[in-house]
Amino acid sequence: MIRLEIVANNSVEENIREAFLDEGVGKYYTKIPKAHGVGNSGPRMGDAIWPEENFIYIIWCEEDEALGIKEAIAKVKEQFPDEGIKLFGI
Repeated sequence: MIRLEIVANNSVEENIREAFLDEGVGKYYTKIPKAHGVGNSGPRMGDAIWPEENFIYIIWCEEDEALGIKEAIAKVKEQFPDEGIKLFGI
């Protein structure tokens, strides 16, 4: 089993879900709806100064599904290169 964590701007969540559907992956996940922090694409604090917020998906899956998720995320990152979409795998 592989654990994936996807951290992304709320503005691209629907695009990620659609990409998962296209690849036939990501059916089961845990979502943390509000995530604040600072990354390479800047602060996401959900306040008046930095109003944007991120979300986090945590997915446990087999290696073949993880590869499909990686492909789906790559496609969304290509469409939205400045939205701070990150994929981490363990």
